[in-house]
Amino acid sequence: MLVLTRKRNESIMIGDSVEVSIIEVKGDQVKLGIKAPRDIKVHRKEVYLAIQKENIDASKSSIERIEDIKGFFGKKENASEHPPRKKKHTE
Repeated sequence: MLVLTRKRNESIMIGDSVEVSIIEVKGDQVKLGIKAPRDIKVHRKEVYLAIQKENIDASKSSIERIEDIKGFFGKKENASEHPPRKKKHTE
């Protein structure tokens, strides 16, 4: 982990497009300003972790739902069990 010291109104750059500025320091709380392109998502870590958990839970429930409804569509037939149908010849 890179550790930097910054004062109020000073910044750091992440890559070429993300700037993190120190806006205010009060006691043990630091207010940050972040300038980043719109396509870069910026979240507090606890929000990011909650989003990740929700995504994992949603993907699991989708798989469970597929398993639940699989029986409604019957058994998948094996193509080798049925010979191909003959095509009607029309003139």
